[in-house]
Amino acid sequence: MIYLAEFVGTAILTLLGCGVVAGVTLAHSKAAGGGWIVITFGWGLAVAMAVYTVGQYSGAHINPAVTLAMASIGELPWTQVPGYIVAQIAGGLFGSVIVFLAYYPHWRDTPDAATKLGVFSTIPAVRSIPANFLTEVVGTFMLIFGILGINANMNPLTEVGNGTLADLFATGFAPLLVGFLVLSIGLSLGGPTGYAINPARDLGPRIAHALLPIPGKGGSDWSYAWVPVVAPIIGGVLAAQTFVLLGFTV
Repeated sequence: MIYLAEFVGTAILTLLGCGVVAGVTLAHSKAAGGGWIVITFGWGLAVAMAVYTVGQYSGAHINPAVTLAMASIGELPWTQVPGYIVAQIAGGLFGSVIVFLAYYPHWRDTPDAATKLGVFSTIPAVRSIPANFLTEVVGTFMLIFGILGINANMNPLTEVGNGTLADLFATGFAPLLVGFLVLSIGLSLGGPTGYAINPARDLGPRIAHALLPIPGKGGSDWSYAWVPVVAPIIGGVLAAQTFVLLGFTV
């Protein structure tokens, strides 16, 4: 069940997240020209909806950086890590395929190959691997540090609540707060790289882009693909280790 939940959750994330990018950037979409702010809000809400949907089953990591960060501080058995990550990447691929189908008539009418790739995966605004890598590390550090902080603040409420209104508040608002966290990261640190901050969100859809018969799609930019995979993992593990070293409660 936990792996199915991770697959479903990551599929929801990429369906709604890549979907908003498609709506804003592809030709003849009713949302065309909506801009970066619309995209960041869309991704924040996509995260919140995914966490609301599957959080009770798997913890809604929906992100290998979260999974590895939690395992590094003993919050997840290492034996479950491969299953989580495979399910997340597969879910990311599946969700982006649905976006491709939903916007099928629009691909042919969109001439720019980079725009089509940008629906599926991140593309740096200015290609500078050291700077791009650092941005993804910092963005994911803030994501994991923020998630751990949100969880730590919610734990006392659930312990006191015992099924009361406080318990409902804690469990009901945590996913929304994570969504706002992602929104904040997108608004502040998303400009340079498109803020992958999630290897599955980038790699799964990038594989889909490579495999799908998208008219005039061009290459999938595999020379950059390692950055949104490796950098978020490093940033996530660093955040979890820092959180624990500071003596904060997980």
